[in-house]
Amino acid sequence: MPLSGKISTEIRVHATAEKWFNLFATQLHHVQNLTERVHGTKLHHGEDWHHNESIKHWTCTIDGKVTTYHESIESVDEANKRITYKVFGEDFDDKFKVFKVIFEGTPKDEGGDIIKWIIEYETTSQEVDPPFGFLEFLHKGSRDVDANLLKA
Repeated sequence: MPLSGKISTEIRVHATAEKWFNLFATQLHHVQNLTERVHGTKLHHGEDWHHNESIKHWTCTIDGKVTTYHESIESVDEANKRITYKVFGEDFDDKFKVFKVIFEGTPKDEGGDIIKWIIEYETTSQEVDPPFGFLEFLHKGSRDVDANLLKA
């Protein structure tokens, strides 16, 4: 019997939520230059990194091991600074029927905007653990990215 669920993390960041959203909505290919946790990305299918039908190939360190996967943008909500990605292929298809990563950026008046990562998943069997390692990868990678966004 498969398991499904949602896990999330919120991070107070120094760069603005607008800057974060802009990075993921229009400059996704730069993420590999902003954190050592991402070893490489390339456009696997399509002509534009930010088109919903385009597929990107990622190579990252997750849970201490090199992991590869494909990702495509499912939806972009500019008003709410929210982007939903579908993750699949290679190291994911045998473990997950559904794997979505949702980014949300929230401006705060008192300083220090908030970014939130949400993972929605459905496993292929109950032997597959929830993807806490991927959530940790997003959380720690966000710290690296935030430091680099401040320099830009």
